[in-house]
Amino acid sequence: MKRNGILNADISRVLSYMGHTDTLAVGDCGLPIPEETERIDLALKLGVPSFMEVLEEVAKEMKIEKVVLAEEIREKNPKIHEEILELVNKMDTECSVEYVSHTKLKAQTKTCKAVIRTGETTPYANIILQSACLF
Repeated sequence: MKRNGILNADISRVLSYMGHTDTLAVGDCGLPIPEETERIDLALKLGVPSFMEVLEEVAKEMKIEKVVLAEEIREKNPKIHEEILELVNKMDTECSVEYVSHTKLKAQTKTCKAVIRTGETTPYANIILQSACLF
């Protein structure tokens, strides 16, 4: 049994087999997940677990070189947007932020290794994380 870190077996497995430039998404409970993309459903009830709780834990175990956000998050969910930017700024490696339309972000989830579904109920609380090289 793991002593700490992410205990969810599916998240731990996906993180362990990701390579450089592979992507993983974390989304709110309303984000549509393509049939061809693995769904890791953590949603227990509305709001639980929160988007930021899940994102913070994933970020502790993943070396991230880029994040992709929907342009709409800036206006429609400034609180989560600010929290994401704070998290990115605290990372131990340089991480770029890319903004795309929400429609394009949803389309990009088709190529993600998995989408982690949270219980988040605020709008546009979705992110795609691009894996950096470990060395």
